[in-house]
Amino acid sequence: MIRVLLADDEELIRTAVAALLGLEPDLEVVAQAGDGRGAVDAAVAHRPDVAVVDLEMPGLDGIAVAEELTTAAPTCAVVILTGHGRPSHLQRALAAGAKGFLPKGSPGGTLADVIRRVHGGARYVDPALAADALTARPCPLTPRELDVLREAGTDTPVAVVARRVHLSQGTVRNHLAAITAKLAVPTRAEAYRTAQEQGWL
Repeated sequence: MIRVLLADDEELIRTAVAALLGLEPDLEVVAQAGDGRGAVDAAVAHRPDVAVVDLEMPGLDGIAVAEELTTAAPTCAVVILTGHGRPSHLQRALAAGAKGFLPKGSPGGTLADVIRRVHGGARYVDPALAADALTARPCPLTPRELDVLREAGTDTPVAVVARRVHLSQGTVRNHLAAITAKLAVPTRAEAYRTAQEQGWL
């Protein structure tokens, strides 16, 4: 029997997936969580073989959960489900230790098959997402520039951003100027929207 943890902040989806997996003779849902921190805690408490986690959750997202579980529950394979799969999400998920990555719109039996595969030591990536990842535009921003842009959002004051990222206001302004130049957009708000659309944030 493969022990499974489900984590999704949408209860209807979580309970529906639990019911679907409950029909499989070799799968048992041993725990559920409504957010990322709860998923990590449940994995530590219940020691599932596979954790199926939503990409976008309050607190820790699915990628952060995958990263934490590599040390908190290293024998637990992580499968990330997403409603909005982007190539950068896939790359970050795999780098964080996820063993599976698939869209929520996948056929019903696919998830059970993926759970079995990753439990057996294999990896699974949705073929369409994998193809998109191979042709994706690489992020031109440095990790520090991404940190600044993430904190800056569309209109956070420079002084606030500087405090949050522990840089001088002048350095933050320089980063924001470099970001808009690299993304070829006129404003910080457009830079933020572009980075979100590309899945870089």
